[in-house]
Amino acid sequence: MAPGKRASQADIADKLGVSVSTVSRALANEIGISDAVRADVQRVALMLGYKSKHPPAGVRLDKRALALVPLNSAVGSLASFYYDIVEGMRAQADALGLVLDVRLVNEDLVTLDFVRRQVSKTGANGLILAGIDPDEALAQWVLDNDLALVLANGSDPLMRFSSVCPANFYGAYRATQHLIDVGHRKILHYTYRHRPTILQRRRGFEAAVAANPGTEGVVVISNEHTSKDLLADLLDGKYDVTAVFCWNDSVAVTMVESLLGQDSPMRTGFSIMGFDDLPIAGMASPRLSTVRVDREALGRGVVRLLANRLDGEPAVQQLEIGLSLIDGETVHQPL
Repeated sequence: MAPGKRASQADIADKLGVSVSTVSRALANEIGISDAVRADVQRVALMLGYKSKHPPAGVRLDKRALALVPLNSAVGSLASFYYDIVEGMRAQADALGLVLDVRLVNEDLVTLDFVRRQVSKTGANGLILAGIDPDEALAQWVLDNDLALVLANGSDPLMRFSSVCPANFYGAYRATQHLIDVGHRKILHYTYRHRPTILQRRRGFEAAVAANPGTEGVVVISNEHTSKDLLADLLDGKYDVTAVFCWNDSVAVTMVESLLGQDSPMRTGFSIMGFDDLPIAGMASPRLSTVRVDREALGRGVVRLLANRLDGEPAVQQLEIGLSLIDGETVHQPL
């Protein structure tokens, strides 16, 4: 449909691959039209902004969503992260009357054909990708079919899809500023390349360093240097830093004993910061200093945005969930 053109029944029919007569009868709530077809017509009519002279007559759009959660993350070090997100999504779905089907999937298998089959099997008219970034083929299919999609713990730099994620830039900025405030002037940030959300954490780190003259930041990327290699280099004094800020808690806790333990060769006051405040951060001894993500709030926000999209809201919305600093016991004044 051309920009600015008023939507017609023909536009709805073209989107759904049905006749204009079917669209007209569905909008008029006539008999002989299945509930599924009627719901599809109503959904696309809302998406296109079509104004019908016929009232909905109590017909409710079916709200059925499929949530794909990465299996490796859900059973690995990020298990609690995604568990809390799913709990938030389920609670909000129940409150809004949205049917939510959560499925653990191998993210390497999340191709266009896979998603298309899953959507068809479940009858979903909404899709949630949790920690999974859609490739271009999948993204285009979603757009072509007007499928409501919300990214959970993700973001779309091209602003095609709504998303909910932690305020990664500001959380990393605050974590770095905390290290600077206690006296650190040479800080290493250990990060991961590729995901847009993690890139925001690096940008927050770099912005805080730039905002404090006399502070130097060093960036090491996990795709090029394993955590084992980094730890060995730190113990050998390669980087000559007084603090390390890791992109997540799972990596940070593996370094606590070696860098802060009684037998550590690191200088007094060496510090470590994590990110996420996973349960493992509280189990570390000493307790890891980190940034807390309200993961259930993230899940609730995802379902709210999806429900709005299913109700016809056309605007792409990117929601960030605020974070809080957990002081912990691994940040000290350098001596």
